[in-house]
Amino acid sequence: MNIFIVEDDMNIIRILKRIVEDRALGRVVGYCQDGEQAIEEIRDVNPDMVLVDLLMPGMDGISLVGHLKRELAHIQFIMISQVASKDMIAKAYEKGVEYYIYKPVNAVEVENIINKVKSQFEMKRTFNQIQRFFDSGAPKDEPKKDIENRIKEVMKSIGIMGEIGSKDIISIVKFLIDSGKSMNDYTIKELCAKFTDNPKSMEQRIRRTATVGMVNIANIGIEDYMNDTFTEYSNGLYNFEQVKREMDSIRGKSKRGGKINLKKFIDGMIFYSTR
Repeated sequence: MNIFIVEDDMNIIRILKRIVEDRALGRVVGYCQDGEQAIEEIRDVNPDMVLVDLLMPGMDGISLVGHLKRELAHIQFIMISQVASKDMIAKAYEKGVEYYIYKPVNAVEVENIINKVKSQFEMKRTFNQIQRFFDSGAPKDEPKKDIENRIKEVMKSIGIMGEIGSKDIISIVKFLIDSGKSMNDYTIKELCAKFTDNPKSMEQRIRRTATVGMVNIANIGIEDYMNDTFTEYSNGLYNFEQVKREMDSIRGKSKRGGKINLKKFIDGMIFYSTR
């Protein structure tokens, strides 16, 4: 895991570099104390992960992440900050930040968070390998029951296992996994039509169930913005901006709640069920 550090305080750079190296978390391939200059250097070294300070002279960390995510989407970003503002954290997540590390830097926290991001990175790589495996026409050797149990585990995590559309979601996710396909290959209507003569009703059940999951995730985020379930699935199954709208609606700050993207939701279920 190649790691790049963007931080205007050289002492913190030294601390982070020592933590990464002493705990065998990866290899620090570079560092920079200026946001604008860091963009060019990150383009050159193309790291797997960037640790970036939120508040820096010139270009701040959120702007840097937003800029780089558009062209280097594979990079995982971890924000470093002493700011605990929920609005600021939400803005960082919207731009593509995976996790937060709070100052003063704690070695155990740094290790835990980098390992979480490394795990996600490996899961994505595994998912891509699985898709290539299916695309090659090779036989699938993983038991269907194991896949179904993994789907159910994800659904339990977001509190939708008992919802009326949960069986429909399981059917669609299993079908896509078994056939080596994704939501890029079908519309939701086409998928539902494979299981029922009334695809519209099935789609509505799935949408309502996915919405319950979003509401549950939003409530978790209101209670604890750094909760593992919230940070994992608010981006993995849903669009974080929509989850934040749902949170604002629950708080009474907005009359409009978040919207569900079923394509992202189902592809996310495939990802988490095949890791």
